[in-house]
Amino acid sequence: NFVRKIINYYKGVANGGMAQFQEMMRQQLESSMHAELEKLLDTSTGAEREVSKKDFEGFKNIFHRFLQVKGPSVEWIKIQRPPEDSIQPYDKIAARGLPDNVADSLNKLVVVKLNGGLGTSMGCKGPKSLISVRNENTFLDLTVQQIEHLNKTYNTDVPLVLMNSFNTDEDTKKILQKYTHHRVKIHTFNQSRYPRINKESLLPVSTNLSMTGQNSEGWYPPGHGDIYASFHNSGLLDQLIAQGKEYIFVSNIDNLGATVDLHILHHLVSQPNGKRCEFVMEVTDKTRADVKGGTLIQYEGKLRLLEIAQVPKAHVDEFKSVSKFKIFNTNNLWISLAAIKRLQEQKAIDMEIIVNPKTLDGGQNVVQLETAVGAAIKSFDNALGINVPRSRFLPVKTTSDLLLVMSNLYSLDAGSLTMSPKREFPTTPHVKLGSSFTKVQEYLTRFESIPDMLELDHLTVSGDVTFGKNVSLKGTVIIIANHGDRIDIPAGSMLENKIVSGNLRILDH
Repeated sequence: NFVRKIINYYKGVANGGMAQFQEMMRQQLESSMHAELEKLLDTSTGAEREVSKKDFEGFKNIFHRFLQVKGPSVEWIKIQRPPEDSIQPYDKIAARGLPDNVADSLNKLVVVKLNGGLGTSMGCKGPKSLISVRNENTFLDLTVQQIEHLNKTYNTDVPLVLMNSFNTDEDTKKILQKYTHHRVKIHTFNQSRYPRINKESLLPVSTNLSMTGQNSEGWYPPGHGDIYASFHNSGLLDQLIAQGKEYIFVSNIDNLGATVDLHILHHLVSQPNGKRCEFVMEVTDKTRADVKGGTLIQYEGKLRLLEIAQVPKAHVDEFKSVSKFKIFNTNNLWISLAAIKRLQEQKAIDMEIIVNPKTLDGGQNVVQLETAVGAAIKSFDNALGINVPRSRFLPVKTTSDLLLVMSNLYSLDAGSLTMSPKREFPTTPHVKLGSSFTKVQEYLTRFESIPDMLELDHLTVSGDVTFGKNVSLKGTVIIIANHGDRIDIPAGSMLENKIVSGNLRILDH
C-alpha cells in the first residue's frame, strides 16, 4: 500500500503536478490515519472509548499540522533579540516589595506540577516524583511540604494540581492517600494518550486501545505542551476559575528550585486589568552546561521560545553560543487561567511540533509528535520573561544532580532547598559521575555517607569507586578506576585538588 503511494507520488512529479500531488498524498495519509483511529476506537466501549475519542481529536490536529510542515519553523534572518523591557531582571520585580495582603494574591494561585515522567533514566520503576531525594523525602513530599507551609503561614488555600500521564497516574493516586491530613488540596488530571506512528507507513502501530502485551509500546504522552488541552478537557480548569483562581504556576516536579515566588505572583496580580500579563516565563543566565536549553527571541513582533530542534543545522553553533543567546527557559511558568480557557475555546494556542523518533524493543522505528508548554508563549497577551537567580533552576535529572541536592551544599526547610550560607561562591560544583553510578540503587551503595562538598568546584568519578564515611572533597577532584581496578576512598579522607587513579582497595581482615 505504501509502495503504491510512493509510485503514485513519483508519477505525479513526472507529470508536473508536484504541488497538487503532494496535497493529494497528504489528504490520502490523513484519511488513512482517521480510518485507523476509528478502528482503534471500535476496539473498546464506555469511558475508555470516550476519553480516547477526546484524545484523538487533539492527535488529529497535530498530525494534520505535521503533514503540512515544510522546512524549519523559523527563518533565521527574522530572529531578533527581545526588546529590553520584555525580559525583566528579578531584582527589579522584587524591589517593589510585598503588599500587606499577601494572602489575597496566594488565594488566586494554583500550583501545577508536571508529573508525567518515569524514573527509568535513573534506574527506578514508577513515577520519578516518588524517588527519595533528601532525608527520605520524595519530590512529591517536598512539593506538598512547600505548599502546606505557605497555606499555614498565610492562612490560605493554594491547591496542588498534578498533571499525570498514563504511566504515572495509578501509582501517584495510591500514594496521595498519605497526604489526606496535610493542609493542601490535591487534584490530578491526565495528559492525553496518543498513538505512536510507524515511521514508514505513518499509521498507528497499535491494533487496539489496550495498554497490554504488544500494544503497551504503541502509546505515548505527547509532551507537556498537552497541558492546555488536557487541563481544559478534564473540567478542572473551569472548576478552579469558578473558585476565584486566576493564575497557575507550572514547573517540572524534578526542579527542586521551583518554589512559589511571592514577588513574581504580586507583580502579576497587581497589574491593571487591561495590561495584565497572561504568561511569564522564568529564564536564567546560560552557562556552558545549558547550551541546549530553549531561549527567548523576538519573532514577527512576538516574544517566542526558540528550541534547539527548530534551529537550522547551519546555525546550531550560534544558538549554543553563550554570548548571543544569554538566557534559557527554566520551564517555571506563570499562566493566566482565563487566558488558557479563552485560547483553548478559540483553538488559538499555537505550538511548534517536536518530532521525536524512537525505536521500539522489537526494532520498529516510530515517531512521536509532541509539543512543549513554553512554546505557547507567543499566543498569550503581554507575555514577559523574568531573569531569575540560578537557584530557581535545580533539576534532578541524573544521580550527579542527586549528589548535589543530598549534600551539605543545601539545607532543607519546609520542603525548600536553599544553598548553605557556608558556601563561599553562589554556583554549584560541576559533578560528573560515571556509568557505575547511573542507577539510584547502585549510586546509594557507593556512598557510605554523602561527602562534604562545601568547597568543591569540580568532581569527576569514573569506574568502580566507593566512598567511605565523612569524606571531604575540595577544589577539583578526579577519581578514575580503570577497567578491572577498584578504588575505595577511605573514611575520613580529605581530597583537595587531587587526581586519584589506579587501584586502591581497603579490605576487612
